[in-house]
Amino acid sequence: MKAVQEGAYIKHFQYGLGVVTASNSERTSIDFDLHGPKKFVTSLMVVEIAEGTPPKRRRAKRIKKVAVLAAAQPVVVNSK
Repeated sequence: MKAVQEGAYIKHFQYGLGVVTASNSERTSIDFDLHGPKKFVTSLMVVEIAEGTPPKRRRAKRIKKVAVLAAAQPVVVNSK
């Protein structure tokens, strides 16, 4: 099987609909709508071109780092 065009919307019998993210004559990576990213051997995979356009994907939200002030302040111990 030839490499599949990147960005193609495909349908896999087990994982459903997905978008091809990378493909060459040996390996193909597909990001499925419900199952996430998967890698396949290009010559063994069975997919068909899906109708329509892929859904818009949300960008992952960044987790804000919270500065811990208590840990940053030195501890003073009085010893008499």
